[in-house]
Amino acid sequence: MKAIRMHEPTGIGGLVYEDAPDAKPGLCDVLVKVVACGITHNELDWPVWNCRAGHPRSSIIPGQEVSGVVAALGYGTAGFAIGDEVYGLTDQLRDGAAAEYVAVEARNLALKPRTADHVTAASVPRAGLTAWQALFDHGKLAKGQTVVIHGAAGAVGSTAVQLARWAGARVIGTGRGRARTLATGLGADEFIALDADRLEDAAGQADLVVDTIGGDVLMRSASLLRSGGTLVTIKPDRQLPADRDDIKTVVFVQESDRVQLAELARLIGEGQLRPQVGAVYPLAKAAEAFSAKAAGGIPGRVVLQP
Repeated sequence: MKAIRMHEPTGIGGLVYEDAPDAKPGLCDVLVKVVACGITHNELDWPVWNCRAGHPRSSIIPGQEVSGVVAALGYGTAGFAIGDEVYGLTDQLRDGAAAEYVAVEARNLALKPRTADHVTAASVPRAGLTAWQALFDHGKLAKGQTVVIHGAAGAVGSTAVQLARWAGARVIGTGRGRARTLATGLGADEFIALDADRLEDAAGQADLVVDTIGGDVLMRSASLLRSGGTLVTIKPDRQLPADRDDIKTVVFVQESDRVQLAELARLIGEGQLRPQVGAVYPLAKAAEAFSAKAAGGIPGRVVLQP
């Protein structure tokens, strides 16, 4: 099969489009014929050069977000049939979906949203699961509460804005000024332009802050919370604010969850959630796609297609 592979941890420059051994489903796996694969611009820098058993890997296939068609089932796999349209998040310590086929643990997949094409579906798993878990699993967001979402036009942030609106929360989005129209169009009640407005104008208003930016924005976020509030971040690039002992801070990495994937698919089908696809590239131009996303300026998810 054709695939994008990297044989040394050299970043985008190490990506090659080449023939790779055919993916084969193992115990409780699903073999998916890939129709679309979502990528995260910095995933090539993640600690992925050991397999699940801890042994060094000689190469990796990136791209953990997948949407496609079930081509075969491994021994003991239940819940899916050949021909099913599925989507999900692969294990980052196994080969990813930047290929014509990928073997995925069945527990990491759900049926694709009925009303979405494969490109749209492939933009959902990482952003959708991250946003869901930040808001509800870790942030315990409830109807009537106020949430500040940093990076409200990004893949995770734009999903979080829509999920928070669906949950009945008051939503304050932040980001660069050019993101205002997108964020408010997706459901943000207010928007703070980090390059023009004062973040501190929202001081003490929030029950929850969801941070996807990190850096100085993360350090300034504690002041936005009411006493008893929660600060959730996916960007622990410096020490979390320590000047508030009356708030909770959470750093997390999203986990795959079939039930949550199914719920996200339902919300997409009902029109409650509109995934944001930033750009689509052919699989052979994966290096160009990673470079374009890393350069910034592409809102939403970048997707590859074999």
